[in-house]
Formats: sequence, C-alpha cells, structure tokens
Amino acid sequence: MLRIISSIIFKLCGWTLEGDIPGGIDKCVIIVAPHTSNFDFFIGLPPAYRLRLPVRYLIKQEWLNHPLVGRFFHGTGAVGVDRSSRNSMVAQMAEFLTDTDGVALVFPPEGTRKRNPRWKTGFYYVALQAKVPIVFAALDYGRKKVTVGPAFTPSGDFAADMDVIREAYRDVRPRYPEKFALPEYEEPPRRAVVG
Repeated sequence: MLRIISSIIFKLCGWTLEGDIPGGIDKCVIIVAPHTSNFDFFIGLPPAYRLRLPVRYLIKQEWLNHPLVGRFFHGTGAVGVDRSSRNSMVAQMAEFLTDTDGVALVFPPEGTRKRNPRWKTGFYYVALQAKVPIVFAALDYGRKKVTVGPAFTPSGDFAADMDVIREAYRDVRPRYPEKFALPEYEEPPRRAVVG
C-alpha cells in the first residue's frame, strides 16, 4: 500500500526517475545527495521501490523495536544499527553487505539536513571493506528528477576517489540550495581494511 501511495504522490508532484543500478552489480552502496529537507525521504522512496535491487538504509535499532513505528520502517527497507555493539558501524554494514546477496545499501553522506561541507565517509569505507561499487543517486529539484548511476569502484586512493564523488553532484539542485555544500575532505586517519 505504501508503495502505491508513494508512487502516486511522486507522479502527481511531477517527478521522474532516470537510470538504475547498473547491470552486473549484485550488491552495492548507494549514496544519495543532496539532503536538505525531510521531504527528500518521500521523494526518494518511490524510485527505491523501482530499482533493480532491493534498497536498504540505516536506522537506529531502537526505532525498529517500536511495534508501530518499527513496522513502518521495516516496510521501507530499514536496517537496524546496534550502537552498543563493540563493532563499528562501518564494520557492521560491511558485514551486512558481505553476507547479503542482491541488495543496495543507501547512505546520505551529508548526515544532516543542515549545510555540511564535511560529508561523512563511512559509506566509502563500507564499500571498500565489502568490496562493492558505489552508485551515485541524486535528488535534483531543479529538474524534478531522481537520477541513479553511474557506479564506480573505490580504489583505496581516498583523495582521488573523493574528487570523483564531488564531481558527480556538482550540477545537482537541492530543495534548499543554501543548505547544500559540495564535500570538502581531508585525508582521514588510516583505517584497517579487511582484505
């Protein structure tokens, strides 16, 4: 029912979907930007139902434990993250992707609806550890279009890979342009990558 309702609203608002997860990819990380409004969730939901792979996204495990709210989020593809676990979130999500076939795991790298030039890089390390490609998805309010693709495989060269990511979102218009900033990165401390 939610799928039908969200698809009707998507079309009535004049939005379209362009692209898909490229063929030959059986699991991946999808990064979605810009994220400047709560409305982004409702714009992104209908296309997620139409992609070639089922889409999952992260949410605090506590939300999923609630009987009513948990049922809603389960139905939209939520995956619970246990913040009390000794394993880091990156390790938990890399393990989820490694152990699950035919799935796309979504990250909004800005991590907030406020202007944030310091995008979170967990998505990058999840893809690197799980050895899966990163697929770009953009919510372009200027063209009322959700675009999915292309994909690229992170090389481990952090700076070069982040330049590719920054370029992918250069011409995308967010709902609130004043809240969107292309990412600025500094080389982070080295993390252990499961080989």
